[in-house]
Amino acid sequence: MDHRHNPYYSRTDTTTLHVSDAEWKKILPPEVYRVAREKGTEPPFHNQFWNFNGKGTYYCAVCGNALFRSDAKFASSCGWPSFFEPIRKNSVIYKPDHSFGMERTEVICARCGSHLGHVFEDGPPPTGLRYCMNSIVLEFVPDSKP
Repeated sequence: MDHRHNPYYSRTDTTTLHVSDAEWKKILPPEVYRVAREKGTEPPFHNQFWNFNGKGTYYCAVCGNALFRSDAKFASSCGWPSFFEPIRKNSVIYKPDHSFGMERTEVICARCGSHLGHVFEDGPPPTGLRYCMNSIVLEFVPDSKP
């Protein structure tokens, strides 16, 4: 994703952002805005990272916040990229989600407040958690080769 027109994007700044949805709508591509700011989702099995095995770091595509490492990613049958833990405890925040008649826990970027996906208690050890994320709000940066 091209971040030249996003003055809030940084892979090093962890300061919490307070940006209106109107401002994000001017900056973000429409589909990223729909998922990140309107709590949308993308189709299962037809997204960029659901079956991707690169080694590196996943960042928030909206603000650049570090979210997950590839060594926490695992193959799940849900159709979206799944991780068993975030890169840092304070990289994401959690909110109860009662939409569509379901009881879920929403996962939100702690820096920009964007919707990333949901976390479920059916993941592998060591956490038993499955962070089911939308690829479109993730940006992957491969590890540098030695």
